[in-house]
Amino acid sequence: MSEQIRVLLSEEELDRKIAELGERISKDYEGESVHLICILKGSIFFTCELAKRITVPVTIDFMCVSSYGASTVSSGKITIKKDLEESIEGRNVIVIEDIIDTGRTLRYLLDDLSARGPKSLKLCAMLDKPDRRITDVAVDYTGFEIPDEFVVGYGLDYDQRYRNLPYIGILDLG
Repeated sequence: MSEQIRVLLSEEELDRKIAELGERISKDYEGESVHLICILKGSIFFTCELAKRITVPVTIDFMCVSSYGASTVSSGKITIKKDLEESIEGRNVIVIEDIIDTGRTLRYLLDDLSARGPKSLKLCAMLDKPDRRITDVAVDYTGFEIPDEFVVGYGLDYDQRYRNLPYIGILDLG
């Protein structure tokens, strides 16, 4: 088996889009602060770059939620591996996700976080695969809509590999 990766979104395209998202979030929360929840591990690159481009005060916390394991297909079983360290009650919260696929994980997560009493709760996704959607989720800030391909790079992995690529690529397992 020979794995091949072809570039879908270049580092420059990602940088431009993240700057746009940072500007939109900054305008939407002018005069307020935002609490970013980075969904580990895939969203770490995106969250860091986005936070640098938001001009209102920012705090960050982390959650680790999984539905994949060592596969290219979501198992449908959602597991919270790491929960928040701080309360989100009364805060403007933006969940930062690398990719929205079926929507099951995000629906579960957003319902859980909503019950914790945030002032506002929004979702920001670097990538969205609407063709794969099974469960409806409203994405407030979207980087790119992409085709139904398995992608890696910029935090996204295949069995913990390829996260460090500076671009988003389509993985062909040959």
